[in-house]
Amino acid sequence: MKNNLTKKIFLSFFFGIIFGILLNLLSNLLPNFFDTSTIVLEFGGNIFLKIIKMLVVPIVFFSLLTGVANLSDISSIGRIGIKTICLYLITTLFAITISLLIGYLINPGEEINISISNESINIKEAPTFLEVILNIIPDNPFKSLTEGNMLQVIFFALLLGTCLSGLEKKTFLLNFFEGMNALVLKMLSALMIIAPIGIFCLISKTFATQGISSIIELLKYFFGVVTVIFIQLSFVYLPFVKIFGGISILKFLNGIKEIILFAFSTSSSSATIPVTLENLNKNFKVKKKVSSFTVPLGATINMDGTAIMQGMATIFIANIYNIELLLTDFLSIILTATLASIGTAGVPGVGIIMLGMVLTQVGLPLEGIAIVMGVDRILDMIRTALNVTGDAMVTLVINKKEK
Repeated sequence: MKNNLTKKIFLSFFFGIIFGILLNLLSNLLPNFFDTSTIVLEFGGNIFLKIIKMLVVPIVFFSLLTGVANLSDISSIGRIGIKTICLYLITTLFAITISLLIGYLINPGEEINISISNESINIKEAPTFLEVILNIIPDNPFKSLTEGNMLQVIFFALLLGTCLSGLEKKTFLLNFFEGMNALVLKMLSALMIIAPIGIFCLISKTFATQGISSIIELLKYFFGVVTVIFIQLSFVYLPFVKIFGGISILKFLNGIKEIILFAFSTSSSSATIPVTLENLNKNFKVKKKVSSFTVPLGATINMDGTAIMQGMATIFIANIYNIELLLTDFLSIILTATLASIGTAGVPGVGIIMLGMVLTQVGLPLEGIAIVMGVDRILDMIRTALNVTGDAMVTLVINKKEK
């Protein structure tokens, strides 16, 4: 089913590009046909986008809440839990920051120029750093939920989840929120069925109005993400393994090659958990009390690859819409992507929903998602391979510290 959907998304992306370029070439010969086609494509794409917008807040809220509530009480986990969570969040912070820096340097999307109505552009005054931090705390959490203020939604979900995990009689409430989480994820699965149609409409509309130059900028975005993933691996993970884990880089890479290949083929950190546990215990003699905690936790909160994609995609989408990102926007992206990595559900399509959350936080149009979605399946495979490598690295570092 998943492979079939992936094939449909690829085909819709491919044919959307072809149809869009053909429309672009025919725009002068058949102006009426061009105008009618772009109106129909825009209408179909907007339906898809409105459904995505509808799901962003409930998925983020319930996924984070249940993810944190199911971490058990961190106090009972003790020093292993605190060290592990801090290390995972630090690597995610590195990932999103490096992605934004590289994205700022290569500027993917700068040659694409998609205009939006003046009504949707608000000239923002840059808030101070203290205001950014203060604005994370909602005055009214229900207002934050209805307005889609993502940092405030994340804060409220984390606070609620943490308090829920500490309740003695939490079964009823936890079951309710887990049921709601399962429900919105089921809605997401239903959305993915119509995703090929929505992607076709949005991609065709983009290439019909922008022409072939869009392909070059999309490739720049793609290779930008791959470059940052390589940097994260080479200059964050491998030095951590060598310095803090006491394991040679070659031994590490050789010992986790089966984990990487499995993650790459399945695009699922959760599905890779058994393979990760087996290889770490067999090849590195990791204590089971460490790996049994760090690996499943990593599959939940270690989303470095997704954070990298979010950073690069945000700059790409800001560029194609000619919207300037302020320093405080970059800070919001870092905070949102890092905090949202906690409890993010490991199911197909959630990475795109999380990108929608980041775009909403900094006020960027969600239409840009369709452009990156066509190459997201390939990037998802690479991102997952990076994520499980991070899981293995953190496990080995914690294992060394617990000797």
